[in-house]
Amino acid sequence: MIMGLGFTLAMWRDLRPLMSQRFRTIVFDNRGVGKSDILLRPFSISMMMRDAACVLDAAGVSSTHVIGFSMGGMIAQELALSFPDRVRKLVLGCTMCGGRHAVNPDLKVRATLARLMFMSRQRGMAALLPFLYDEHTPRARIEQDLEVLRRNATLRLGVVEQLLAILSWRSYDRLPQIKSPTLVIHGANDQLVPPENARILADRIPDAKLVILANASHIFPSDQPELAHRELLNFLTES
Repeated sequence: MIMGLGFTLAMWRDLRPLMSQRFRTIVFDNRGVGKSDILLRPFSISMMMRDAACVLDAAGVSSTHVIGFSMGGMIAQELALSFPDRVRKLVLGCTMCGGRHAVNPDLKVRATLARLMFMSRQRGMAALLPFLYDEHTPRARIEQDLEVLRRNATLRLGVVEQLLAILSWRSYDRLPQIKSPTLVIHGANDQLVPPENARILADRIPDAKLVILANASHIFPSDQPELAHRELLNFLTES
C-alpha cells in the first residue's frame, strides 16, 4: 500500500486493518516523510518506486497486489511497468498520468497550492480542506484524519522534494504496457486531481476497470468509506 504526497503510512487509517482481515499488508513511509530519510538530492517517482521494490525484497515478497493513492498511484504505475511480474493486481486511486496529457486542477486550486509554502502547517491544511473532502462528508470523519496528520507531521523539505518528483514524471505513453488487472478508482468531485484523469488511465490501461465514486473528493476513502472499501475488496478478491 503506497501513500500519497506528504502523508505518512498512518493515513491508511481504517483501510489497512480492513485489508489485514484478508491479506498480509505491507506499508511504509515514502522517502521524505515519516520515519524515512529526506536525503539531500532530488527525488524522482522512479526512485520512490525502487524504494517500494526494496521494501518488498526486505519483506520476502516476490509478487503482490499493489494499492497506490495519489502520488502513491504514480509510484504503483512505475512498479507495474518496471516489474510486471511482481504486481498481481493494481489499484490506482485518485491519481493521474502526469505530463501534458494530465488534466490539471482549476486556477483556484492551483493558486491555493502555490500559497501553501508560505503558510503555517495549520493554515495550509485549513486552506486545502475544501479540495480534499466532499462537502457532504461529516466533519467528525474529517477531524479523525486531521488528528492523524497532527500526530504525524511531515517536514516541508520532504514534501517539496516529493512534489518536484511528481511534476517531472509522466506515464501516458507507457500505460498500454501495464499487464496487471487494474482498478482505477476516483472521487467524482476531486478538485486536486480532477476525475478526467481517472478516465484517461482507464482508457489507456488494457481492460482496466473504472469506478467513479459519487459524493467523494480526493480523500475518497474518508468521504465514502463503505463504498470504497467494498469496491477495493471486491476487485482484489474476485478471481
